[in-house]
Amino acid sequence: MSPRPRRARAGRRHASALALLGLLLAALAAVPSAATPRSPAGPWPAPVTVSAAPGSTTALPGYAIRSTAEVPDPAAVVSSPGYPARGWHRAGPRSTVLAALVADGTYPDPFYSTDQQRIPRHPFAVPWWYRSDFTLTDTRARTYLEFSGVVSAADVYVNGRQAASATTVAGSYTHHELDITPLVRAGANAVAFRIRPNDPRKHLTIGWLDWLQPPPDANMGIVRDVLLRRRGPVSLHDAHVVTRLSVPSLTSAELTVKARVRNDSEKTATVSVTAAITGDSDGSDGSDGSDGSDTNGGRDGRIVVREDVTLRARETRTLVFDPDRHPLLRLHRPRVWWPAGMGPQSLYGLSVTATVAGRPADSVRQDFGIRDVKAPLNPAGARQYAVNGRPLLIRGAGWSADELLRWDTAATEDRLRQALDAGLNTLRLEGHIEPDEFFDLADRHGILTLPGWECCTKWEGPVNPTGTGEPWDTADRLTARASMAAEAARLRGHPSVLSFLIGSDYAPDTQTERAYLDALRAADWPTPVIPAASATTTALSGPSGMRMTGPYDWVPPSYWYDKREGGATGFNSETSAGPSIPTLDTLRRTLSPAELETLWTQPSAPQYHRSPSRTFNTLKLYNEALTRRYGAPRGLTDYVAKAQLSQYESVRAQFEAYARNATDSTAPSTGVVYWMFNSGWTSLHWQLVDRYLDQGGAYYGAKKANEPLHVQYSYDDRTVTVVNRRPAAVSGLTARISLFTTDGASRYDRTVRGLRVGGGGAKSTVLTLPPYAGGPSPTYLARLLLTDAAGREVSRNVYWLSSRPDVLDYGATDWYHTPVTAHADLTGLNSLPAATVTATARTSHHAGGTSTTTVTLRNTGRGTAPSLLTDVHLVDGRDKPVLPVRWSDNQISLWPGEQAVLTGTYRTADLHGALPRIRVSGWNTPTTVR
Repeated sequence: MSPRPRRARAGRRHASALALLGLLLAALAAVPSAATPRSPAGPWPAPVTVSAAPGSTTALPGYAIRSTAEVPDPAAVVSSPGYPARGWHRAGPRSTVLAALVADGTYPDPFYSTDQQRIPRHPFAVPWWYRSDFTLTDTRARTYLEFSGVVSAADVYVNGRQAASATTVAGSYTHHELDITPLVRAGANAVAFRIRPNDPRKHLTIGWLDWLQPPPDANMGIVRDVLLRRRGPVSLHDAHVVTRLSVPSLTSAELTVKARVRNDSEKTATVSVTAAITGDSDGSDGSDGSDGSDTNGGRDGRIVVREDVTLRARETRTLVFDPDRHPLLRLHRPRVWWPAGMGPQSLYGLSVTATVAGRPADSVRQDFGIRDVKAPLNPAGARQYAVNGRPLLIRGAGWSADELLRWDTAATEDRLRQALDAGLNTLRLEGHIEPDEFFDLADRHGILTLPGWECCTKWEGPVNPTGTGEPWDTADRLTARASMAAEAARLRGHPSVLSFLIGSDYAPDTQTERAYLDALRAADWPTPVIPAASATTTALSGPSGMRMTGPYDWVPPSYWYDKREGGATGFNSETSAGPSIPTLDTLRRTLSPAELETLWTQPSAPQYHRSPSRTFNTLKLYNEALTRRYGAPRGLTDYVAKAQLSQYESVRAQFEAYARNATDSTAPSTGVVYWMFNSGWTSLHWQLVDRYLDQGGAYYGAKKANEPLHVQYSYDDRTVTVVNRRPAAVSGLTARISLFTTDGASRYDRTVRGLRVGGGGAKSTVLTLPPYAGGPSPTYLARLLLTDAAGREVSRNVYWLSSRPDVLDYGATDWYHTPVTAHADLTGLNSLPAATVTATARTSHHAGGTSTTTVTLRNTGRGTAPSLLTDVHLVDGRDKPVLPVRWSDNQISLWPGEQAVLTGTYRTADLHGALPRIRVSGWNTPTTVR
């Protein structure tokens, strides 16, 4: 999170000779190590055998790690093959120190209660050793050690000799390729990293600001793969494709392939370099403007171009395969990559190989997509994105990495699928730029990404007077430039990457901005570069076209409709109504019984699972609003139920307001990033889905608002509007709008037929509702139903409203919220009669290990009361939620006689052999399990 920069922030984001070496090793074999932490379970894995093939890469499978305070041996000994790492901890191939110590049980799970406070900080104030053994079957090919992701810096040793120092290996995003050919030998080898402690105030690495309680080790470790790369006498570097797509026709594209070729030998070499481009079978249906094929060899056609080059000893040359010299690189009817919902996610593959005298020397492969991204400023000065010539409203949310930076491909894919299911099209990564697999998944699933540097830490040290980062020296500037160059080269080929934000709360100074832009330009960066996520203008990049006005704490739903502060106009890069109380299931997995009691009985008490910031460490604003609008909680269950209602209406209104205003003629909304999508740990705020991927009111409010074809109510002018995000226009729609008192009595009922709405985010106004429903209570309900030309229900949307509006005091706005001087009265919901809902379910199993449970809900009550926000959870035999589940719809409201059919899809194995059961609950629906 990064609040607006112009206002103050409280507590903010924050060689020995071989004979001697042999004697030392023999002595160590007989004497136990200095200190003996918990030993790993089972035997250590055998050293990885490195492929001998030129062009191959082998990842180190893991490490033995230990504090340098407990290892008296010199680096030359620790990094030698056969070193007896008895009593060391085992770490995976991507692991922080704390992640390894939690995994082996040395420290408790930091995600429960205040257990993280039980983990001391002093063990992480000194460097830690990471060592790994590997085997080379031969040394005819050259060997390189290639890596990034060191937090924060490291001295690197191979077979007892230093390969690099921490002055070079500094910064978690810098990329390093060390030629260790002179250091390795056939047979057993070892590599050791002496990892320096991390401090995000002092190092260009990773920090957590106010998102969560930062881990005690500050994420020191190695969090990306370390590769052993084999090459022949000639090596390939920086291979990539520059694409140019004809827009708006999309009928042709030009590809330019570039690669640096380096002669690593001591004699002249003639190299044959071949570039091959292949396409995948993506099931294109022509919705991208093509017929699903290109004319350069068909769907699975292969384009092959080749050039020979003679290089002097140690010479490097850049080869450029361009369409003028290689006409095959001009594609007709290319298969274009689209964001999800706009077309297929077509990808091509690039393979570049180098041979010398007919023998392989090196090879690289990567995927890329053909797409065009533009982001000009609209007349109001807001950044307006267009992909392949089609403008789109950015419906985004902030992405959080795991607090311990653990990588799990399956878990990440689950989260990306949930983001798409909630109707999001973009995820913003402020720092914590995830590994390659994240962007591979984003490419495949069609979700856009907005990576960028982090606010308030060392990254903004030279420019952010309210942050904690220290000023830069010359070495920092070199690290920053190297970081930008490395990330640009890594991310440029991913079609999911929409932009790079070189600043967050503050834009970089001119010297830094020039260095960043030069690095991006040198990497052939293909998409717009944004100077900051906040409203700023720089000398080199001009206006950002974005704003960072918040809010970050509770505001009422009506707030989002005003075109001021964080309301629906322009591009708001991070904003939400703050707290997001998870489901009762998740709360019981997160908090102790005493903390659960405090949660609802002490509204102003500090909450460890909210934030380390004194601005956000309580739920005071949120709890006060909850009590005044819905009534004081009567217990934990009641508190959580009211929280789900509040979060549903707030998140829904945020996305609906931005969608409604996207096509306004003046100051339209162009993008909104909900702060945030997920949490890196167990949290009470800033999340649409919780740590365990359970879904509550916040998630379903977003999912409802972002329906492809959607009917919605506007809090500011009481209009009912249909928004169509589908590409094509829709006609023959019917909207029925009804108002009810809380006892179910009808006060208004209108049907409007023959509605038509254009595609691509267009809207159509249906009617304007009267000021209120009437009756003795100020609380009333609005039901909006939209059916298509065949009479099928395509959108159902229910609001709980008040004739007494929330009154905002904009004059007292600060950087994180706007106060409310009067609250809507929704207490009438407490008298809503109990509803009777029946549920029947059937389950079908699919190939690939998934199942779908279909649930039919019916309101069988004899009265007039609806079942408000009825929730369905899939549970196992012990009433534990099966997670994740993707529901077609959920938390729905039904009037007597109405029914709805919901489907939930999940991994069959997540039931652990139990039969699926259905738990039905709701605001006024008793909980039942079937």
